[in-house]
Amino acid sequence: MTVSTVDALVFDVFGTVVDWRSSVIREGKQITESTDQTADWAAFADAWRKEYRPSLEQVRQGDVPWQNLDELHRKSLEELLDRFDVEGLSESEMVHLNRAWHRLDPWPDAIPGLQRLKPHYVIAPLSNGHVRLLTNMAKRAGIPWDLILSAELSGHYKPDEETYLTAVDLLDLEVDNVMMIAAHERDLDASRELGLQTAYVHRPLEWGPEKADSTEKPEKNAYDIVADDFIELAESLDAPPIVR
Repeated sequence: MTVSTVDALVFDVFGTVVDWRSSVIREGKQITESTDQTADWAAFADAWRKEYRPSLEQVRQGDVPWQNLDELHRKSLEELLDRFDVEGLSESEMVHLNRAWHRLDPWPDAIPGLQRLKPHYVIAPLSNGHVRLLTNMAKRAGIPWDLILSAELSGHYKPDEETYLTAVDLLDLEVDNVMMIAAHERDLDASRELGLQTAYVHRPLEWGPEKADSTEKPEKNAYDIVADDFIELAESLDAPPIVR
């Protein structure tokens, strides 16, 4: 890889930039802390996330018309509340819980790493989250994107090629001038097939500390960059620390 050919960095968000699991657990506990109910919110968060890909596949295969992530998450949420015996939530509480995905916290290294990269590259999310979700998340957490790119802009969910190519087109670049960064090899493999450069960032805690040891990091030559975190990513891309 020639770093000088990369002009823009686009990032997967859920699991790569933000810690969705801990954030959803926090939000669930807040919903029920004032009631007598109890729920295994760690298991709930895992189950909710596991509904994510099947929901996307229904849209990708044309079984249901285009729906944004709030709509897909809401369908899953209603089923999971019943499965986990969480009862009596008002409509406003359900809306608030469903929008927990707008309030996810970044991994500790994410914002410092992005701040190092921002002066040297255009940086943007390229997520299956819709534009409003990604905007709300960035405003709350202080994620310093230059612009918001979303699957919503193409009408296709990753890993459909239209998602990646629409982002490249909107950036007014060639595919090899754009690097996809993700903690998920499926995302990277799809973008690499189209000619994007790729960087893997290891997130062994995505599914919780008990699953960390089973999360394997790919070999160094599997992608253009394989990094432990966003700080190492910035170093690999020759982005120096910010001096304050």
